[in-house]
Amino acid sequence: MAEYQNTSVSSGEMAQRFIEFVMMQAQNAAFMLGQIPHPQTGKAEVNLDMAQLLIDQLVMIQEKTKGNLTNDEGRILANALANLQIAFVEVAQRQRPGGSVSPAPEPVAPSKPEVPSKPEVESPAPGAGEATAGGTEGDGKRKFVKSYGS
Repeated sequence: MAEYQNTSVSSGEMAQRFIEFVMMQAQNAAFMLGQIPHPQTGKAEVNLDMAQLLIDQLVMIQEKTKGNLTNDEGRILANALANLQIAFVEVAQRQRPGGSVSPAPEPVAPSKPEVPSKPEVESPAPGAGEATAGGTEGDGKRKFVKSYGS
């Protein structure tokens, strides 16, 4: 009785549960980004720290499940992450009135679906340096990670 029995759950059912989990996390992150109004007040509330935590958890899930997801699962997870990361940058820029931050999403937005999570996972650890000058692709990615990680 104390053992978990995984034999009664089919792989299709597990795939559906995984997709529901990803969508629930993405919905919670969207709520924290103010994209979904609060049910009681009807107003959008922004909590960037919590949104970042939820997005980071999805990035962790993506890294830990690499090579173990079906095409649909991987596509849904990558698309959810790309959309949330772009939304995070947009909301963070509106919250912080820094003029030098606004050019960052232009080069990053088209490239996000192609490279869903590796830059976000690898760059924040060494990303203590601030590179605001220059317009190369590498700088654009660092600006995105810098904005997302700060």
